[in-house]
Amino acid sequence: MSNGYEKISIQWFPGHMTKAERMIEENMKLVDGVCEIIDARIPFASRNPDIDRLAAGKPRLVVLNRADQADPEATKLWQAYFKKQGWYVLETDAKTGKGVNRFAGAVRAALKDKIAYYEEKGQGNRPLRIMVVGIPNVGKSTFINKVAKRKAAIAGDKPGVTRGKQWIKIDNTLDLLDTPGILWPKFDDENVGQVLALTGAVKDDILDRETLAANFMVRLRDHYPMVIEQRYKFKPDPEASGYDLLCAAARKRGFLISGGELDTERMAAILLDEYRGGKLGRLTLEYPPVEVNV
Repeated sequence: MSNGYEKISIQWFPGHMTKAERMIEENMKLVDGVCEIIDARIPFASRNPDIDRLAAGKPRLVVLNRADQADPEATKLWQAYFKKQGWYVLETDAKTGKGVNRFAGAVRAALKDKIAYYEEKGQGNRPLRIMVVGIPNVGKSTFINKVAKRKAAIAGDKPGVTRGKQWIKIDNTLDLLDTPGILWPKFDDENVGQVLALTGAVKDDILDRETLAANFMVRLRDHYPMVIEQRYKFKPDPEASGYDLLCAAARKRGFLISGGELDTERMAAILLDEYRGGKLGRLTLEYPPVEVNV
């Protein structure tokens, strides 16, 4: 791969995709709109593009969850990108509940035409029905539980765990349809697997941790060089490979094995742990197409 990135092999065959898609398709006619939960740090990789086809013609709300861990400037760009698609956008941190109280208002804004239609028909009291979709590990169940103010959805979705749909009554004006979190993203682009692994959404053991960490070093150098300077105490060489950068960090940390060889395996584990633990700050790993960067 060019620009210092190493090619990485991803062997990942998530099951139940067809079953999940069929369930979503069959239930789409029951709902007024669709709310998609994605990870604000990796907005492309943390969504299944088939949702756009399945939800065609329905009002859409995109929830950029974990916005507290993402770069706020990048999140603004993503907001602009999704709004250009004609979708409403909400930033949240479902874990703490930040932003969740704006959900009902965002739903009503997204469905204003539908609400007007129901009022015209004399059905103004009819509750709005929203389907909530999202791949595993984006915080969908936590988000639903925060909105419902109770443990209504089963948290901790695991790939391959199939369960039925679940209607959750929020109040007299809003019903949510929770769907199984087994709608995995498409792994056509190897970047998808890499950033999902970086955030811990898929296990590291489906790919090589050192290569993953080396490629992460290149991302940091290209987008957040100050993180390397502040955390790992060296100025990243713009011409260096990711592995060279990983070696430089290991050298600065004094990670050596017998014979004075650098312990890049340990450095890779530390780098990934520090990122996931929030020690590197608020970082976004994907950016929208350049045309929205205005």
